[in-house]
Amino acid sequence: MQDEARSPGSKMIELLRTNDIVLISRIEALLDEHEIDFFVADQYMSAMEGSLGFLPRRILIDKDDLSRARLAMHAVGLLDELKNG
Repeated sequence: MQDEARSPGSKMIELLRTNDIVLISRIEALLDEHEIDFFVADQYMSAMEGSLGFLPRRILIDKDDLSRARLAMHAVGLLDELKNG
């Protein structure tokens, strides 16, 4: 549920940074399933870098959703992929 319109007081934080597009897709589906709004930053930078995948993409979520996101990732065995473990 990529949410481009954020409430004025919301604070987005980085949940994950990776070059693995399969992992990004899996996390997007997981966050959607748990109705956690997110934004994938840097996903269009591949056009600038020549589509080589050098620049990692970042998944950003509202800081208030961090606990729910971590719980969801833990439930499917992806907790080790998080930025801060």
